[in-house]
Amino acid sequence: MEILGKILGNPARVKIMRLFLLNKSKGFKNKDIVTRSRVNASVVRKELSTLLSAGFIKKRSLDWSFNSSFKYAHEFEGLLVGSDTLNKEAIAESFRKAGKIKLLLVSGVFIKDKDSRVDLLLVGDKMKKGKIEEGIRKLEAEIGAELVYAIFDTKEFSYRLSMYDKLVRDILDFPHEVVVQTKELSTQALKKN
Repeated sequence: MEILGKILGNPARVKIMRLFLLNKSKGFKNKDIVTRSRVNASVVRKELSTLLSAGFIKKRSLDWSFNSSFKYAHEFEGLLVGSDTLNKEAIAESFRKAGKIKLLLVSGVFIKDKDSRVDLLLVGDKMKKGKIEEGIRKLEAEIGAELVYAIFDTKEFSYRLSMYDKLVRDILDFPHEVVVQTKELSTQALKKN
C-alpha cells in the first residue's frame, strides 16, 4: 500500500478510498470513517473534501457514500481493491503480541475469494483478546473492509478438526494461504484429518 499511497497522494486517501469501494452501498459518518480507516479526524475531513471535489464520493444529508456514477470507478477498483491487500509479513506482524500463534490462515478478502466463509483463521495458545482485536482493527483499516474471522485455542481447533467440524473443514478445504504455522499444525497434518 505504500506505493499506492505515494502515487495517489498519501496512504490515508488510499485507506478511505478502499473503504468506499469495498462498501459501495453503505453510507458513513465522519466518525465511522475515522474509526474504520484509523486516520486522524482532521485528515479524514481533508481527504473527504478532496474525494468529493473529484466526484469519487457524494454527500448525503447525514453521511458520505461512494458515487456510483464516478467515471473511473472500475479502474480505481482494479487498482485499489484488485491489488495485493497486504503481504504475509505485515499480517503476521499484526498478531505478533497476541500470544503463541500456531496457525494463521487467510482467505476471503485477502485472496479475492468472495465465497469464503472467513477471511482469517487464528489458532494458538495464551492468546490475548485485546491484542487480537487490535490486530484485526489494524488490518481492517488497511484493507477497508470488515473482516470475518475465527479464533481457536490449539486444543479446541484440534478437537474440531478431528470431528470434521464444518467451519474448520470449509476453511481448510477451500482456497486459503498459510501465513504462520508450526510443525504441530503443519499443512500435511491438517489434510490427513
